[in-house]
Amino acid sequence: MIFDRYYSAIHRYVAARLGTVAADDVAAETFLAAFDQRDRYDLSWPEARAWLYGIATNLIGRHRRGEIRLYRALSRSATREEVASHADRVADRVSAERLSPALARGLAALPKGDRDALLLVACAQLSYAEVARALDIPIGTVGSRVNRARRKLRRTLGTTAEEAMNHG
Repeated sequence: MIFDRYYSAIHRYVAARLGTVAADDVAAETFLAAFDQRDRYDLSWPEARAWLYGIATNLIGRHRRGEIRLYRALSRSATREEVASHADRVADRVSAERLSPALARGLAALPKGDRDALLLVACAQLSYAEVARALDIPIGTVGSRVNRARRKLRRTLGTTAEEAMNHG
Protein backbone atom coordinates (compact mmCIF):
# COMPACT_ATOMS: atom_id res chain seq x y z
CA MET A 1 0.00 0.00 0.00
CA ILE A 2 1.30 3.45 -0.90
CA PHE A 3 0.63 4.86 2.58
CA ASP A 4 2.61 2.12 4.33
CA ARG A 5 5.47 2.41 1.86
CA TYR A 6 5.97 6.20 1.97
CA TYR A 7 4.34 7.68 5.08
CA SER A 8 7.38 7.65 7.39
CA ALA A 9 9.63 9.26 4.76
CA ILE A 10 7.07 11.97 3.98
CA HIS A 11 6.56 12.56 7.70
CA ARG A 12 10.33 12.98 8.28
CA TYR A 13 10.56 15.44 5.38
CA VAL A 14 7.64 17.52 6.66
CA ALA A 15 9.01 17.43 10.23
CA ALA A 16 12.35 18.72 8.94
CA ARG A 17 10.58 21.60 7.23
CA LEU A 18 7.81 22.48 9.69
CA GLY A 19 8.65 20.77 12.97
CA THR A 20 7.15 17.68 14.52
CA VAL A 21 3.93 19.36 15.67
CA ALA A 22 2.74 20.08 12.11
CA ALA A 23 4.21 16.92 10.57
CA ASP A 24 1.38 14.56 11.52
CA ASP A 25 -1.28 16.77 9.96
CA VAL A 26 0.64 17.71 6.81
CA ALA A 27 1.82 14.15 6.17
CA ALA A 28 -1.77 12.92 6.52
CA GLU A 29 -2.99 15.75 4.25
CA THR A 30 -0.42 14.62 1.68
CA PHE A 31 -1.95 11.17 1.40
CA LEU A 32 -5.49 12.51 1.41
CA ALA A 33 -4.57 14.86 -1.45
CA ALA A 34 -2.85 11.99 -3.29
CA PHE A 35 -5.98 9.87 -2.98
CA ASP A 36 -8.15 12.75 -4.21
CA GLN A 37 -5.78 13.36 -7.16
CA ARG A 38 -5.08 9.70 -8.00
CA ASP A 39 -6.72 10.03 -11.42
CA ARG A 40 -4.07 12.64 -12.34
CA TYR A 41 -1.12 10.39 -11.47
CA ASP A 42 1.09 9.59 -14.47
CA LEU A 43 1.18 5.78 -14.55
CA SER A 44 4.36 5.83 -16.64
CA TRP A 45 6.19 6.53 -13.36
CA PRO A 46 6.57 3.21 -11.53
CA GLU A 47 7.02 4.82 -8.09
CA ALA A 48 4.91 7.52 -6.47
CA ARG A 49 7.76 8.85 -4.34
CA ALA A 50 8.50 12.08 -6.24
CA TRP A 51 4.79 12.76 -6.78
CA LEU A 52 4.11 12.47 -3.05
CA TYR A 53 7.04 14.74 -2.16
CA GLY A 54 5.65 17.27 -4.64
CA ILE A 55 2.27 17.19 -2.93
CA ALA A 56 3.93 17.49 0.49
CA THR A 57 6.04 20.42 -0.70
CA ASN A 58 2.94 22.21 -1.99
CA LEU A 59 1.20 21.67 1.35
CA ILE A 60 4.30 22.94 3.17
CA GLY A 61 4.04 26.03 0.97
CA ARG A 62 0.61 26.65 2.45
CA HIS A 63 2.25 26.51 5.87
CA ARG A 64 5.17 28.69 4.72
CA ARG A 65 4.69 31.27 7.44
CA GLY A 66 5.02 28.52 10.02
CA GLU A 67 8.16 27.21 8.32
CA ILE A 68 9.74 30.68 8.24
CA ARG A 69 8.68 31.31 11.84
CA LEU A 70 10.30 28.02 12.88
CA TYR A 71 13.56 28.87 11.08
CA ARG A 72 13.61 32.36 12.58
CA ALA A 73 12.99 31.02 16.08
CA LEU A 74 15.74 28.48 15.62
CA SER A 75 18.07 31.18 14.30
CA ARG A 76 17.72 32.99 17.63
CA SER A 77 18.52 29.85 19.57
CA ALA A 78 21.72 30.08 21.57
CA THR A 79 22.56 26.37 21.49
CA ARG A 80 22.46 23.47 19.09
CA GLU A 81 23.15 19.79 19.34
CA GLU A 82 26.40 18.97 17.61
CA VAL A 83 26.42 16.46 14.80
CA ALA A 84 28.56 13.44 15.60
CA SER A 85 30.32 13.16 12.26
CA HIS A 86 30.31 14.26 8.64
CA ALA A 87 28.99 10.82 7.74
CA ASP A 88 25.66 11.44 9.52
CA ARG A 89 22.66 11.62 7.20
CA VAL A 90 21.83 15.04 5.75
CA ALA A 91 18.28 14.75 7.02
CA ASP A 92 19.59 14.54 10.58
CA ARG A 93 21.72 17.65 10.09
CA VAL A 94 18.87 19.62 8.57
CA SER A 95 16.06 18.41 10.81
CA ALA A 96 14.28 21.15 12.68
CA GLU A 97 15.42 19.89 16.05
CA ARG A 98 19.09 20.09 15.07
CA LEU A 99 19.26 23.16 12.85
CA SER A 100 21.96 25.56 13.85
CA PRO A 101 20.75 29.11 14.30
CA ALA A 102 22.85 30.26 11.33
CA LEU A 103 21.51 27.52 9.03
CA ALA A 104 17.93 28.24 10.10
CA ARG A 105 18.47 31.95 9.34
CA GLY A 106 19.97 31.09 5.95
CA LEU A 107 17.09 28.77 5.03
CA ALA A 108 14.53 31.39 6.06
CA ALA A 109 16.20 33.91 3.75
CA LEU A 110 16.07 31.68 0.66
CA PRO A 111 13.35 32.19 -1.94
CA LYS A 112 10.65 29.50 -1.68
CA GLY A 113 11.55 27.75 -4.95
CA ASP A 114 15.23 27.55 -4.06
CA ARG A 115 14.49 26.31 -0.54
CA ASP A 116 12.02 23.69 -1.82
CA ALA A 117 14.48 22.30 -4.38
CA LEU A 118 17.38 22.27 -1.93
CA LEU A 119 15.43 20.58 0.86
CA LEU A 120 13.98 17.95 -1.48
CA VAL A 121 17.56 17.05 -2.38
CA ALA A 122 18.97 17.38 1.16
CA CYS A 123 16.12 16.10 3.35
CA ALA A 124 14.21 13.80 1.03
CA GLN A 125 17.34 12.73 -0.84
CA LEU A 126 15.58 12.97 -4.19
CA SER A 127 17.59 13.06 -7.39
CA TYR A 128 17.40 16.19 -9.54
CA ALA A 129 15.08 14.28 -11.91
CA GLU A 130 12.78 13.37 -9.01
CA VAL A 131 12.77 16.97 -7.75
CA ALA A 132 11.88 18.14 -11.27
CA ARG A 133 8.98 15.69 -11.24
CA ALA A 134 7.90 16.65 -7.72
CA LEU A 135 7.90 20.39 -8.45
CA ASP A 136 6.82 20.08 -12.09
CA ILE A 137 9.80 22.09 -13.33
CA PRO A 138 12.61 21.33 -15.81
CA ILE A 139 15.63 19.45 -14.45
CA GLY A 140 17.88 22.38 -15.43
CA THR A 141 15.81 24.65 -13.19
CA VAL A 142 16.32 22.23 -10.31
CA GLY A 143 20.08 22.42 -10.79
CA SER A 144 19.98 26.20 -10.93
CA ARG A 145 17.85 26.48 -7.80
CA VAL A 146 19.93 24.04 -5.79
CA ASN A 147 23.20 25.66 -6.84
CA ARG A 148 21.87 29.15 -6.11
CA ALA A 149 20.60 28.05 -2.68
CA ARG A 150 23.92 26.41 -1.81
CA ARG A 151 25.83 29.50 -2.94
CA LYS A 152 23.64 31.76 -0.77
CA LEU A 153 23.99 29.44 2.22
CA ARG A 154 27.76 29.29 1.75
CA ARG A 155 27.87 33.08 1.87
CA THR A 156 25.67 33.12 4.96
CA LEU A 157 27.41 30.32 6.80
CA GLY A 158 30.86 30.08 5.29
CA THR A 159 32.20 26.59 4.73
CA THR A 160 29.73 24.92 7.12
CA ALA A 161 26.94 25.31 4.55
CA GLU A 162 28.74 23.06 2.12
CA GLU A 163 29.16 20.42 4.81
CA ALA A 164 25.58 20.74 6.03
CA MET A 165 23.99 20.60 2.59
CA ASN A 166 26.31 18.17 0.81
CA HIS A 167 24.18 15.38 -0.53
CA GLY A 168 26.85 13.34 -2.19
